[in-house]
Amino acid sequence: MKKLEFLILGKNEPILEILVRLVNANEDWHAAGFSNEETAKDYFNQNLLDIVLLSSGIESEVEMQTFFKAQQPDIEIILHYGGGSGLLQSEIYEALEERRKRKLYENHA
Repeated sequence: MKKLEFLILGKNEPILEILVRLVNANEDWHAAGFSNEETAKDYFNQNLLDIVLLSSGIESEVEMQTFFKAQQPDIEIILHYGGGSGLLQSEIYEALEERRKRKLYENHA
């Protein structure tokens, strides 16, 4: 089974490190973390990703969401601003469920 690929973008380095560690703790997930928008865009353009997780401190949040969706319309974008590992997992699983439902709908439309 292919691992789900994540890009995590956040300005707070300690929080970014925690988010990457939490995502990578799931053996079916792989995350790369960035604190610089341009570096994140470069990585995004070179990789097929499943989920973008935006964390705190991003000044150009709407611009970044627009960029990601323009390049990969099926990408799931999660806005995560804290709340612990349980909330993070819930947000990820919710995004995956929404993605699954959307694909089912598209296949039956």
